[in-house]
Amino acid sequence: MRLHVGCAMWTHKSWQGRFLAHPLPAHERLRHYAGWCNAVEGNTTFYATPARDTVASWARQTDSDFRFVLKLPKVITHERRLTDVDEALHDFLAAIEPLGPRIHALWIQLPGAFAPTDVPALARFLGRLPGSHRYAVEVRHPAFFDDPRAVRMLEAALAVAAAEWIPFDTTAFFRSPPTSDAERDAWAKKPRVPLRSVALTDRPIIRYLGRDACARTVEGWQRWIDISVGWLREGRSPTVFIHTPDNADAPELARRFHDDVRARLPELDPLPQPMPAEPLTLF
Repeated sequence: MRLHVGCAMWTHKSWQGRFLAHPLPAHERLRHYAGWCNAVEGNTTFYATPARDTVASWARQTDSDFRFVLKLPKVITHERRLTDVDEALHDFLAAIEPLGPRIHALWIQLPGAFAPTDVPALARFLGRLPGSHRYAVEVRHPAFFDDPRAVRMLEAALAVAAAEWIPFDTTAFFRSPPTSDAERDAWAKKPRVPLRSVALTDRPIIRYLGRDACARTVEGWQRWIDISVGWLREGRSPTVFIHTPDNADAPELARRFHDDVRARLPELDPLPQPMPAEPLTLF
């Protein structure tokens, strides 16, 4: 029984000297983040395939039980729409190989224009993927949330590779108007889709967007506490990523989510102890 929690990144300016030591060289930041959380979203891989040496440094900074959910490059998912991507996919898989078992799932985030009529292309793509990895798909087209036939089509395609469906829960965020610049920016950019809370595999992955105010973020995730506890009791191992518009408190919130679940399931292993954010002194 394992619950992984994490954030959308492993470094953030507002975390320096608060959650992560400062100053801290770039090649040490992931190590310090891994003292707070046991998983992270690999959003940077969406923009470019990283160098293999860079990925090897990620492995060196994390224990073997740390988990990455790595986003496939946009050239595969958005530019070429899952077709004629063999070379790009091969290069990506070769680059991330140093992470080994730390790769929890490869994340196929599809554009909002990806509609039910595109599902056959997804099924073909999933059917050609190597069985050495797990896969998870995120869709944003409204039809996948309000058309039962589209839901069945997508779930059938995911079953080809035993892939998970990643919901991005923004319902708590959109419940009331924004009150900060960060919230206004997120209001314009984040997807506004209905809640989905169905797990297709034994490793469900949740992305949750709260508000800048911690209390409102915690209030909005209560349903996910109940759902996560239920999944764990069923023998599933969920991964939950906590987002807020400014992400200023995200590591602390991710730990709080884990603590809240563990309060209901004391047998759950605790998270690692964070490394000091300030240099140790004699006094």
